[in-house]
Amino acid sequence: MVRALLFGLAAAVVLLVSQAGGVSYNGLAITPQMGWDNWNAFGCDVSEDLLLGTAQKIVDYGLRDLGYYYVVLDDCWSTGRSSNGTLMVNMTKFPNGMGHVADQIHNMDLGFGMYSSAGTYTCGQYAGSLGHEAQDAETFASWGVDYLKYDNCYNEGQSGTPLITYNRYKNMSDALNATGRPILYSMCNWGEDYPWKWAQTMANSWRMSGDIYDSFDRPDERCPCSGDEGYNCALPGFHCSVMNILNKMAAIQSKSQPGAWNDMDMLEVGNGGMTDDEYKLHFSMWAMMKSPLIMGTDVRSMDAQTLSIYSNPAVIAISQEPAGSAGIRSWRYYVNATDEYGQGEISLWTSNLANGDYV
Repeated sequence: MVRALLFGLAAAVVLLVSQAGGVSYNGLAITPQMGWDNWNAFGCDVSEDLLLGTAQKIVDYGLRDLGYYYVVLDDCWSTGRSSNGTLMVNMTKFPNGMGHVADQIHNMDLGFGMYSSAGTYTCGQYAGSLGHEAQDAETFASWGVDYLKYDNCYNEGQSGTPLITYNRYKNMSDALNATGRPILYSMCNWGEDYPWKWAQTMANSWRMSGDIYDSFDRPDERCPCSGDEGYNCALPGFHCSVMNILNKMAAIQSKSQPGAWNDMDMLEVGNGGMTDDEYKLHFSMWAMMKSPLIMGTDVRSMDAQTLSIYSNPAVIAISQEPAGSAGIRSWRYYVNATDEYGQGEISLWTSNLANGDYV
């Protein structure tokens, strides 16, 4: 049985406006960022053709006009560092260079995002940016990057307390700001050391959980925390289901604010592991919780059902409304009728909107 989440859409469409200025540390992400990232659907199988073909489809399908702005290249794009320490692009995957990719994406009135890690290596074991923050930030800016996803792999043990992790991520925040180019800073430290307590003054979003996978509620030992621990999850893990991540948000939803968002990870809608109703709930709750809405499927070949979910204007309006107030879990109880994984619960989530309506 699919666990039910009872929520009502009181307003069909909310005016999409942004508060001028807000409290964003760099003036960006006044509403949760929207876009696409290749990782969920493609992993390391990245190329210039993939990015530019996806960007064109985002335009053709009208998704850009709905707010999907950033086209984000995830891991596995480099071949290491040159003799002077500069990051080098894999010219087989990106034969015209990264500046060309950025220019083509900008010509479509979209933003270009890239990936690195606050470690010696990225999660795919390519060159990371730990100790190279200023040099790499200048490189990203020179290529025309508008968004940086900054991961947490191979961090040389520089974690374990909020201050240690804050300082490690603050180094890149300062380096990005020093370039003079507006670059949205998306921290991906999986909720380690409680980023919702301290990241608002140096990042636009922070991952609050281990990595998502394409399942609605299937438990997985690789994602050992269930959400019942509150916010105190010692090992974020990965292969976390939609419901696992959603229930972890209950304790920390108040920490999101305009310019600084709890990131529940990229969307799995369209990747085939859930039913249509489960994907609708996944998308709707990410919007209600004011998580970034980053598509994670192959946009070039998605079917009509997937496109209809990603392009639902009422749900997008809830995500982008100016109050930026994430949903509250009003109540939750378990039920005897469970699904094939032994899961069964009903919960009520509500949120106030800027115009006085609520969902």
